Amino acid sequence: MNSAAPVVVVDLGFGDAGKGTVVDWLCARGPEPVHAVVRFNGGAQAAHNVVTPDGRHHTFAQFGSGTFTPGVRTHLSRFMLVDPLALAAEAGHLRALGVGDALDRLTADRDALLTTPYHRAANRARERARGADRHGSCGMGIGETAAYALAHDDAPRVGDCLSPARLRRRLTAVRDRYLEEFPAATAGEAVPPVEDCVAAFTAFAERVRVVPGDHLHRLLRTGRVVFEGAQGVLLDEWHGFHPYTTWSTTTFANAETLLREAGDAGGPAVRLGVLRAYATRHGPGPFVTEDPALTADLPDPHNGTGPWQGSFRVGHLDAVALRYALEVAGGADALAVTHLDVARARGDLKVCVAYDGMERLPVHEGGDLEGRAALARRLLTARPVYAPLGADPVPVIEDMLGVPVALRSYGPTAADKRAARAARCDRTRPSPARCANGD
Repeated sequence: MNSAAPVVVVDLGFGDAGKGTVVDWLCARGPEPVHAVVRFNGGAQAAHNVVTPDGRHHTFAQFGSGTFTPGVRTHLSRFMLVDPLALAAEAGHLRALGVGDALDRLTADRDALLTTPYHRAANRARERARGADRHGSCGMGIGETAAYALAHDDAPRVGDCLSPARLRRRLTAVRDRYLEEFPAATAGEAVPPVEDCVAAFTAFAERVRVVPGDHLHRLLRTGRVVFEGAQGVLLDEWHGFHPYTTWSTTTFANAETLLREAGDAGGPAVRLGVLRAYATRHGPGPFVTEDPALTADLPDPHNGTGPWQGSFRVGHLDAVALRYALEVAGGADALAVTHLDVARARGDLKVCVAYDGMERLPVHEGGDLEGRAALARRLLTARPVYAPLGADPVPVIEDMLGVPVALRSYGPTAADKRAARAARCDRTRPSPARCANGD
């Protein structure tokens, strides 16, 4: 990989592959000093776990996962859904861990949408109403924030926090629509008064630097930038298995849009896809390679059963799903493989090479919800065809996906990572096999 180019980090699975720990390594020990981490999708529902070599642990949601490294900034792009209340709580936990200047290193695009307690309450009420047909929401209001903005031109944005009168009007509209749809006497839940939210959100704007859209251009001119994605490609709003998806573009697309708008100031970006040496999924939805024995054997200390997402599920590596993720994401230049210590210790993990003879999944157009729903139903009953993965999955992964592994992770900290030999990218080759191992 070009050590000075921007890097876009995307999870190729259902999330929880280790994007945070990869971003932390790039910032703490990567080949080039990192100036800033740009968040380009999702919001406070993200849960990127980082453990430092001295044992500190933080689950990054809105701050960039490079925040433990002194001087590394976080920029919340316009594609982020910003929750000021959750951000304040996250900053408090970072202060308790000795990172007292996280807010000083944070900028937020004025056009980013605001997630409010009213969005969160509507999200939880709607998910409760689904009963046994829950979609696996995180309960943080992300889908409600996105849906509200699509339906209403007056959706509150970060820039509104600089204008209390406008902010008050827009928050009142969100609250009123929530109470109309979910009366507190039925499926709703208590929400704070508008004035309390106005006070908290204006305090956020006084503490955090709110910037225009061209701020990213200056960041790219100042130093190396890492773009940190949230969730995973298999949950993408346009390409995931409907309805078990997120209201967010989880591919490289948003980051590349931001880079184009900035005039590609940092040069061509490196697309880095992240995957575990085995598969996981949090919550309901298709999971062809799920293995209850692995779920029991491989508990995750940072991912358990949640009240909204449901249980944390574990299965074998799925080359079919990963090929699909690479195809819909437009390919990757290199891969980072995490949890290789688990594969090395067990030696009995497998890789799914086909579903009942099907080696590739059909790709539907983004607006074809019925096609993606039909695919989801098909995957719920698909049967995996396995091959051995071995104690060192890297050669198998490179062979099956046609993309070189640039980073191996054998544990949760930056000290547990090993950079592979450089990747030489040939962007003229068909996706996803766009790179070959360098000399």
